[in-house]
Amino acid sequence: MIAAMSERSDDVSPDGRDESANERADRNWNEILQELRVTQTGTQLISGFLLAVAFQSRFEDLDAYQLGLYLTLVALAAAATFLGLVPVVLHRSRFRRHQKVDVVRIANRYLIANTVVVSLLVAGVCSLVFDFTLSRVAGFVALGLGVGAGIALWAVTRPGPVASAAAVDRSV
Repeated sequence: MIAAMSERSDDVSPDGRDESANERADRNWNEILQELRVTQTGTQLISGFLLAVAFQSRFEDLDAYQLGLYLTLVALAAAATFLGLVPVVLHRSRFRRHQKVDVVRIANRYLIANTVVVSLLVAGVCSLVFDFTLSRVAGFVALGLGVGAGIALWAVTRPGPVASAAAVDRSV
């Protein structure tokens, strides 16, 4: 019992949580799964929209640029879907092999890539809709604003320095 307590006290993370490395990996994995659920739902909705568009009567009205943009967006939607599957495949392929820390580390990278692709996908879909319904200029403006919003989200939420356990204790 005392050995277990001293082991846990050695595992206090910089944010002041008293958790073992395995508990931290489990918590981080659950957070990744929650984030994947958000991106997966958005990707599924956009993918469904894109696939349905091809069967609309006005689809043949797309010019060469719009068709190229549309196909690029379908490819981005597929890429986002596959990037979202990587953490699941990693987890399944390494299940019960005591590799969760590696799974979390790798899944985090793919989730970051997925959010970048989904951001581009959302900006591109807005561009296509504005281009088709209003004008090419409106499409470019929508694309610029969408990409700018994606960059702003990353800039505003970029991580600050890691707080020490003492700083966390003082802030409570």
